[in-house]
Amino acid sequence: MDDACLDRKVRRVVALSTDKASSPLNLYGATKLASDKLFIAANSYVGSQDTEFSVVRYGNVMGSRGSVIPLFQSLAENGELPITDPNMTRFMITLEQAVKMVWQAFDDMVGGEIYVNQIPSMKVTEIAEAVAPSARHNIIGIRPGEKMHEQMIGEEDAHYTFAYDGYYKILPAINDWYKDPNRIKNGRKVPPDFSYRSDTNKEWMTKETLREWIDANRSRIGKI
Repeated sequence: MDDACLDRKVRRVVALSTDKASSPLNLYGATKLASDKLFIAANSYVGSQDTEFSVVRYGNVMGSRGSVIPLFQSLAENGELPITDPNMTRFMITLEQAVKMVWQAFDDMVGGEIYVNQIPSMKVTEIAEAVAPSARHNIIGIRPGEKMHEQMIGEEDAHYTFAYDGYYKILPAINDWYKDPNRIKNGRKVPPDFSYRSDTNKEWMTKETLREWIDANRSRIGKI
């Protein structure tokens, strides 16, 4: 894909990544991390001066196919919902927020940045209660390769990460581009032990807020 964009002189390219690319536990996450690395490295290809590559990283979009909300809705009539672990947490992002972050990247990018939305978290048990308040919870245990908590930015990237209003930006380590004022802009350097995880997140979504979103988007859930 990188070569095709270079050949056709595409001006700006944004790859869509996932939380699973941060400290991956399974093959899917490892392939997403490899994809992120390749897109960042593409900025230093010979002849890439006319094409800029960046990445937007986020988790499952609320109500999208394969996400937990439509799964819980499909099982609600059984009166019991499967819960991997009562302490599990997940990031919550709407389709509109995800798209807005992509456009933000196109407007802001110089090349090599990884953009991460600042979004709320929820416990999986609270998601279940918002979808089906009367359903019992059947604890089935965490599955191989599954994370207890989602992570968008690990401590290993803290040295290259800057905070902005509404998002974070991991700048590229190659060529010392993380020191580039054109890429940093008005960013604030995060602490050296910083990580962005769903369990230590400062922003949390309430069950009431999720119920309101479900009511307003019921016709789209599972079709996004």
